[in-house]
Amino acid sequence: MMRIKEHPILGESHKGQLVTFYFDGKPMEGYESEPIAVALRAAGVMVHRHTQKTDAPRGIFCAIGRCTDCVMVVDGKANVRTCVTPLVAGMKVQTQYGVSAKQ
Repeated sequence: MMRIKEHPILGESHKGQLVTFYFDGKPMEGYESEPIAVALRAAGVMVHRHTQKTDAPRGIFCAIGRCTDCVMVVDGKANVRTCVTPLVAGMKVQTQYGVSAKQ
């Protein structure tokens, strides 16, 4: 799969070692320090959250941390902007429903 080599906000990508993380309980692999959204996209995951009012799926939109389309629950914390948050081995990433303080 294609990966972003240079991010407009994060700069040049430095691919770390291949690590395991968990998406909705399922083990996946990505490169340490790449944005979580990049690892998910490379694994074929397009939906990061669903809107509260209409349950519409959302994924990467701006990819620079300005919108909330890519927010997910990461290690129990809601509203994490996955397009600018580096992947760490063992992370637990979950689909988010709505944009709120609690999940």
